[in-house]
Amino acid sequence: MPALCHRWFSTVSQGVLRRLLPLTCLVCHEPGHDDLDLCPACLADLPWAGHACLRCALPLPEGALPVCGTCRDEPPPQGAAHASLLYLPPVDQLLLRYKFHQDLAAGRLLAQLMQRAPPPWSCLPLVPVPLHDRRIRRRGYDQAAELCRLLRLPVWRGLYRRRYTAPQSERSAEQRRSNLFDAFDVRGVVPPRLTLVDDVMTTGSTVVEIADTLRMVGVDEVRVWVCARVP
Repeated sequence: MPALCHRWFSTVSQGVLRRLLPLTCLVCHEPGHDDLDLCPACLADLPWAGHACLRCALPLPEGALPVCGTCRDEPPPQGAAHASLLYLPPVDQLLLRYKFHQDLAAGRLLAQLMQRAPPPWSCLPLVPVPLHDRRIRRRGYDQAAELCRLLRLPVWRGLYRRRYTAPQSERSAEQRRSNLFDAFDVRGVVPPRLTLVDDVMTTGSTVVEIADTLRMVGVDEVRVWVCARVP
């Protein structure tokens, strides 16, 4: 089936299913609301990201300077960073379900929420933080690439993970940096500007390593858009 026909069929099929199946809150199982699998109460309780550092998306107190002290002292390679949500309940559980338990409905909801709180700057094209092929085979999909697909924005796919790395969640901030050293590379012609997309930003070590890699191969500006930022 040609790619265009396949995308059309997939879009139509999803629309039919959404009409046939009732929206159900993925948090409390009450009826969904506003074309989301979230009820009004759970939607109202979401931890949307507020005032944050423009370079690393770390939450800041209202009225604080737009760039945190760490980024002022040691500016990161990314020019800007934006998180749509904070990694707090119920977003943390939705992300765990999506990332580790093949809950693609949670991924669709998270992408919809990212669309409701996009960066305040132009974000094209997107580039997902890539998984190694070995981990994709084990998990079944690349969660950042799937978010990019669901966001329905242009994507550049020239970034890849050149070596298998241990899970970041099991490591300290210093160990995360060394774990990812020289882990990424690019193929093909690179665009002058890119927005890196990931599900969660914790210490920022993954973002920094990739941004450094992209800058070294000629990308003029790297920006970051994540679904959730660990406060």
